[in-house]
Amino acid sequence: MDRLNKWYARFIFRFNTEKRIALLRKLASLLRNDFTLMNALGRLEMIESNNGKNPNEPFAIVMREWQKNLERGMSFSDTTRGWLPDEETLLVTSGNISNLVIALENTARVVEGEGKIRRAVRNAIAYPSFLLVLTFGIVVMVGLYLVPPLVEVAGSNIIWRGAARGLIGMSDFTIKYWYMFAIGFLCLVFVIWLSLDRWAGRLRATFDKIPPWSIYKIHISVGWLMSLSSMISAGITMPDAIRMLADNANYYLRSILEDTLHYVANGDNLGVALSKTGSDFPNKEIIGDLMIYADMTDFDKNISAIANDYLDESVRKMESISNMLNGIGIMLVSAIIAWVVLGTFQMQDQITAALT
Repeated sequence: MDRLNKWYARFIFRFNTEKRIALLRKLASLLRNDFTLMNALGRLEMIESNNGKNPNEPFAIVMREWQKNLERGMSFSDTTRGWLPDEETLLVTSGNISNLVIALENTARVVEGEGKIRRAVRNAIAYPSFLLVLTFGIVVMVGLYLVPPLVEVAGSNIIWRGAARGLIGMSDFTIKYWYMFAIGFLCLVFVIWLSLDRWAGRLRATFDKIPPWSIYKIHISVGWLMSLSSMISAGITMPDAIRMLADNANYYLRSILEDTLHYVANGDNLGVALSKTGSDFPNKEIIGDLMIYADMTDFDKNISAIANDYLDESVRKMESISNMLNGIGIMLVSAIIAWVVLGTFQMQDQITAALT
């Protein structure tokens, strides 16, 4: 039963992002107010368990487990490993007792920022995807159920013209090949989905200019830049921060960061190194800003400001992309419906003319 409670607590803690981040902020606040780490965890455990009345509350269990791990001599990052998502564990890795407050606050800031861009990405693709599926549904339903009865009524002697001819051709294609088209479409979606985090190189940099790859690049670059700024502000050197992020990244991001790290190791600043990779990552404006600020004092503060500005800019860009895709989707659906209506009317007119 104890093992089951721990598993359930781990599950709830990892997936209840809002409350998890609120708890990390409380922990940082207690540490900032001169609580020891053990005392801070104990205080949070008492709050979550309602002064011990509900000891099996998930977040209370997490606090107790962290205390036990610390008592065994584990570091805080090792203590939280497996309880926090991997990217958050990485951010608190820099958090020894002297800068753990900064690491916790930065973790909360990064997760909230990634949440904003994730919601923006979701909004950008949800409605256009619905419209695309709706368009396919309209074409299939018209081809299977609307056109064949009209063709049967007309007989085989009519020579179809105009939109009616195109509608009948579409119907014939749908009847014979709609399942192949559906399978091909699903395969295309699957291949694109796989390519998002598994494809890199110069050709990928070209595709990164168009959706959905451009949307993915914005999403992944925002999280990377915010994580990098947080790690630098916590005292990790630039090469070490890039190396740690590369080690925990997918193939797409890792290939860019490894190229960047190569140029940084040869003496280039971050902006110049990113420029030399030829990946246009995150984008030309951010690369230009990093070229300027990387060699200036207070780079940790400057990169934090750049990351926050990039987050806000990316959310606005996602909204713009969403509006554009929504407009294209609505126009596509409207055009299909107009074509179907026009073709149906022309079929009726030509059937009437043939029968008189």
